[in-house]
This record gives sequence, C-alpha cells and structure tokens, in this order.
Amino acid sequence: MSLLTTISGIPLYSTPQEANAWAASNNKQGMHTHIYNGQIGYMGGATHGQAATSSQGFDESSNTNNNTNNNLSTNTNNNSNY
Repeated sequence: MSLLTTISGIPLYSTPQEANAWAASNNKQGMHTHIYNGQIGYMGGATHGQAATSSQGFDESSNTNNNTNNNLSTNTNNNSNY
C-alpha cells in the first residue's frame, strides 16, 4: 500500500482503492480526500468524522497535522441507496 501519512491516526492513501479497502475493513463506506504536500490523498469513510470513529479511536484535540492542507475535501460515497 502507498501510505502518504496519517491524520489523527487515520491513514491517508495515494489511491482510492486503498482508501476503500481500509474503509471496508473498518466497517465504513465511501471515502473522502485531503491535500497532503500538494497531492490528493484518499481516506476511507465518507467523511472525516466517520473515518475518525474507527476502531483506532479519535481525539479531537489532537486533530492537527502541519503538513496537511485540508481546504479541498471531496466526499465520495459508493452507497447507491440514496
């Protein structure tokens, strides 16, 4: 897998396939994006909040990463039951 970094302990991958695989293994659906060092990174979970509720835990007070620019965020939910 091509792991770019982690944000709050959640992996950020270079491909959507890796993010979707992580999501499936953590009982999540869909994925969303972050910008990391000028590159689009893919994170499992339709939203960052959903990803953060993974079994890895999430501490809102530590949700910082100086190498992350999150001004672009795109949610992609592969669930066809809208």
